[in-house]
Amino acid sequence: WLRSFIAGGVAGCCAKTTTAPLDRVKILLQAHNHHYKHLGVFSTLCAVPKKEGYLGLYKGNGAMMIRIFPYGAIQFMAFDQYKKVIKKQLGISGHVHRLMAGSMAGITAVICTYPLDMVRVRLAFQVKGEHKYMGIIHAFKMIYTKEGGFSGFYRGLMPTVVGMAPYAGFSFFTFGTLKSIGLAQAPDLLGRPSLDNPDVLVLKTHVNLLCGGIAGAIAQTISYPLDVTRRRMQLGAVLPDSEKCLTMVQTLKYVYQQHGVRRGLYRGLSLNYIRCIPSQAVAFTTYELMKQFLHLN
Repeated sequence: WLRSFIAGGVAGCCAKTTTAPLDRVKILLQAHNHHYKHLGVFSTLCAVPKKEGYLGLYKGNGAMMIRIFPYGAIQFMAFDQYKKVIKKQLGISGHVHRLMAGSMAGITAVICTYPLDMVRVRLAFQVKGEHKYMGIIHAFKMIYTKEGGFSGFYRGLMPTVVGMAPYAGFSFFTFGTLKSIGLAQAPDLLGRPSLDNPDVLVLKTHVNLLCGGIAGAIAQTISYPLDVTRRRMQLGAVLPDSEKCLTMVQTLKYVYQQHGVRRGLYRGLSLNYIRCIPSQAVAFTTYELMKQFLHLN
């Protein structure tokens, strides 16, 4: 489990570093930051460096890295463990146990690391010259003292958990299913022997990237409105309309009534495809490579 924990942590860090600028822009668009609310995805990507410098694209990334290592580590490790438990204890195997294990792993990881995600979102939403939080520790202190202690760190947890179940479930399910079908139907074309165990077939790197990307795209489409809801609830007092977004249902209704489906519930989805497909591709591919490096096969 320790080697699986390390492999998952490294995979998560590699994936998120690859797409950090897109993550920042997604948060600015999802919550309609007043500096960028009239801009689209690519115009915001160009506007942030002009207004805040190129490091502005990585604002909040320090908190992201502190969060993503344990998040990725717990998620991948929990997935392997849940898969074994579901197969042995419940006797469920095949596609269903991947879906169940993925959902449970995603929920476990998000609950364990949620306060760090909260702080990262607050830092990423800030614009140069209007800083409310001076850094990670200051943000923790401010949220704790001004927003009701520990409960302040878990604002927006419900839509996160509700959205994470289908997102992580379908992500692991799609990747695992594509991997097993590919290795079963075309082992010579798509597979190669594992570096640490020649008896085990693994996908070639470019096929891994493709399967991870498809998994990420499907999972994001299903769970995206709940991701928008989570971000708005996490930002809380930072937004002028925070009193209308106190619960998950209130927030979904408010976003839909004010901005509709395309410009509200799915605002920033095109960016999320650009962000999520390479992110998931890198995450799954790195994890598969780390499994071989750490002799997990």
